[in-house]
Amino acid sequence: MPNFSEYVEFGYGYLGIIGRILGLIVGAWITSKLIHRWVPKMRVWLVSSMQSRQDQPNVELEKRAATLGGIFRKTLVVIIWLVVVMMALGEAGFDVGPLLAGAGVAGLAIGFGAQNLVRDVISGVFLLLENQLRVNDVGIINGTGGLVEEMNLRTTVLRGLDGTVHIFPNGSITSLSNRTRQFSFYVFNIGVAYKEDTDYVTKVLEELSDEMMQEEPFKSVILEPLQVLGVDQFADSAVMIKARIKTVPIKQWMVGREMNRRIKMKFDELGIEIPFPHRSIYVGEASKPFQVKSGNFDRQEIKSIISEVLVEQGMKSKEIMPTRSTKPLIQSGKKTEASSPLPNKDAATDGGDSD
Repeated sequence: MPNFSEYVEFGYGYLGIIGRILGLIVGAWITSKLIHRWVPKMRVWLVSSMQSRQDQPNVELEKRAATLGGIFRKTLVVIIWLVVVMMALGEAGFDVGPLLAGAGVAGLAIGFGAQNLVRDVISGVFLLLENQLRVNDVGIINGTGGLVEEMNLRTTVLRGLDGTVHIFPNGSITSLSNRTRQFSFYVFNIGVAYKEDTDYVTKVLEELSDEMMQEEPFKSVILEPLQVLGVDQFADSAVMIKARIKTVPIKQWMVGREMNRRIKMKFDELGIEIPFPHRSIYVGEASKPFQVKSGNFDRQEIKSIISEVLVEQGMKSKEIMPTRSTKPLIQSGKKTEASSPLPNKDAATDGGDSD
């Protein structure tokens, strides 16, 4: 008779292995959930700890903590699942030692073959350690700008203003500009007509800045009053005044747009001219300039202007026109007089040969 006890023990053995493997998987899943829950709390503690040691705004510390917390969470979860997989293979009867040795050799071979991957990871580590860029910063990477949505050890993800997602391997980043680190500036280039008093315009701009600093939500995001740098250049149609205003990170565009709106309204109210490109037309070297008007034209006025220009041009051409010579012309050894450009009939009949 078959020994059923051996089958029962064999079944119990496999059930035990399956149970332990399932227990490892459940334990890893629970641990991952706890990590996702504990990391935000640890981020709050990290922010308060960094704030006690460094004199930086909460926004800056929060962005750095969010970046480090995201990297820490992903790395820890990956390590936990790798350990669980190895333990599950050991419970299933596989010899993990040769597998780990083979994985080490394979990793070394992959490291030589995938140098770009290693370079990306090392560059990502330095990006994090040196605090060059953080999540929720606005950065320009290799000439492309956008909001930093993710920072991983291998890649950095930007989202442009139009919603386009740009993904950069960290090893390929050759130029990096952070536009929202600690504070930001919005730069104004304001053009006014040449007839305007630039000192008066400067005073108007400073008054507008003071008004905005008394109102919410601008009061809490503007760090310093408007700084008028002065007359920057003389353009073709305007005098350019350069100014800038200091704000908290990523709020400079909101403040700048509102300031531009108020500048336009205030200049219209005070009659300060914001010029547009225009040209004066001159016809001829000796003619007088005339203004081209839009709308209904006075035909008589246009005719008089054209007549004046034609008369001036005609008089000038007569002055430089050479006069006809009255010297005798020698034809076939005989002398004739070129007295008129068009001889009359009598001159034509009398103009025969003379002995």
